[in-house]
Amino acid sequence: MSEIIKVSCVQMNSGVDIDENLKVAADFIKEAAAKGAKLIATPENTCAVRAPSLEKVKSSYYQQDHPGLPFFSELASKLGVWILVGSIAVRVSEDKLINRSFLFSDKGDIAAQYDKIHLFDVVLSENETYRESDYIKAGSRAVIAKTPWCSLGMSICYDLRFPHLYRDLAKGGASILAVPAAFTVPTGSAHWEVLLRARAIENGCFVIAPGQVGEHEGGRKTWGHSMIISPWGKILANAEDKVGIISADINLQEVQMVRSKIPSLKHDRSYELVK
Repeated sequence: MSEIIKVSCVQMNSGVDIDENLKVAADFIKEAAAKGAKLIATPENTCAVRAPSLEKVKSSYYQQDHPGLPFFSELASKLGVWILVGSIAVRVSEDKLINRSFLFSDKGDIAAQYDKIHLFDVVLSENETYRESDYIKAGSRAVIAKTPWCSLGMSICYDLRFPHLYRDLAKGGASILAVPAAFTVPTGSAHWEVLLRARAIENGCFVIAPGQVGEHEGGRKTWGHSMIISPWGKILANAEDKVGIISADINLQEVQMVRSKIPSLKHDRSYELVK
């Protein structure tokens, strides 16, 4: 099997209408597939971007009822591609959601799912505060998914700031790290690119990072700039600040080549912290 595959990221401006968001996602996925992409990734909260609230929880679906799952399953099977749905808000109780990422195989099966571990509880300014933990239950399992080409490490958005997660994914065999996101504009403009490139370089992995872009419910603004990055830290594709798709041919042999040049994954040492 060829070590070179085409991957694509879908950059979206999801609103509150699930049906409309699914249609938009499908159109972009079909476009990417027509251009030869075999692995296509969408952003965090693909099906809807809503301000965190109890209303959002009550308007969300339990997994067995969510229309997005059969929709993406059928799409993946019909197109014969693997689809990483960056995340879907899945209701798990009367007052909590889980932010869950789904990987669909080209047969339409759910090959893997991952629940966001690190929740975005931050105060960016007097007017911009986020408390995801008020309505979202944190995950507790890191996930490495098997694909026909390589192993893929799953993560979501704020996870990006926790390098030990990606270290564990890489050491566990991941050659691609997925970082679907809805990064805010202040944090995105300052940190998005440098953190993505750092995760690629530190671990000798390809990084695919599809993002939300533009303004959403409640005035929230997301940064966009979806990226595909090589294990050497080179940006292979960048979506800038518009909806659409980006694609790149990635040669998975580069992972071993980079790791052989700089074998830092083998050089971790235990140490004592002295204060």
